[in-house]
Amino acid sequence: MPDTRSPAAPPDGTAGPHGTAAPVAAHGIEVCGLRRAFGTVQALDGVDLVARTGAVTALVGPNGSGKTTLLLVLAGLLVPDGGEVRVAGADPVTQSAAARARTGWMPDAFGTWDSLTAREVLTTFADAYRVPRATVPGRVEELLATVHLSEYADRPAAVLSRGQKQRLGLARALVHDPQVLLLDEPASGLDPRSRVDLRVLLRRLADEGRTVLVSSHVLSELEEMADDAVFLSRGRTVAGHVADDATAARRTWRVRALDRAPLVAWLDGTGVPWRADDDGGVLLDLDGDAAAAALVRDAVTAGVPVVQVAPAGGALEQAYLALDEERR
Repeated sequence: MPDTRSPAAPPDGTAGPHGTAAPVAAHGIEVCGLRRAFGTVQALDGVDLVARTGAVTALVGPNGSGKTTLLLVLAGLLVPDGGEVRVAGADPVTQSAAARARTGWMPDAFGTWDSLTAREVLTTFADAYRVPRATVPGRVEELLATVHLSEYADRPAAVLSRGQKQRLGLARALVHDPQVLLLDEPASGLDPRSRVDLRVLLRRLADEGRTVLVSSHVLSELEEMADDAVFLSRGRTVAGHVADDATAARRTWRVRALDRAPLVAWLDGTGVPWRADDDGGVLLDLDGDAAAAALVRDAVTAGVPVVQVAPAGGALEQAYLALDEERR
């Protein structure tokens, strides 16, 4: 018999596979006043968030800040106690079928049936998402190649390493070509080459018009791919700012010279505040690239043997470390 199933995600925002209608929103994810408690523990306490279509949004916060709980609500796996949530224009609670059809979810640990092969895992989830059967084999092969698992396609998941399972989890999240991707620690267990591949892939997916929300403790990884950032602390969205023009933002710079003594003597003589760095250099707070360039020029003119001037950390990391909320 011919396959008459509907595709998982209607492109025009009309009814999904179960007849639930939901218009596709301009923003991929919109959250307002979201609350969720577990008994006496308030995991989410008024979270506001917008994740743009066509952008990678970083979700940043310490352990226990509510990141995973937020992602579970967005994925439709937890019902919120209050607030408003829209994922690709659909409410994950009242329009569950439409929201899930448009959402790809990758948890921080990949769970699957160990007896199934990588190919069978993706085929099973393609069927669950009602991907038309005629397109499933080609889609599975494409995704296995994308996450570099083609040679492991017919091996049981039980023999895959943690990093390989993470890559299979990403392929599973993409199997139905979702509009929104929710990724919880996607780089966990990946080797350096796979981390680079992940950054390139997520950047490409966003450039294709998808919404990507990614949570990670490795801020340097997020720095490489994120367009926007949302900071969480104690279940609340807190004020954090990543400058649109990092070249003009005030940030900490690391300066090293062949000998720290003449560098310190020159800085003291010019009245520039500094503090010692563990690697034998000094740390300075400067107003962007222009101020750093001027400092190098003046130091070299004064005969200071400067060998390195670089930001001490990325803009995302420094914005996170500057949060007063985390010092309370």
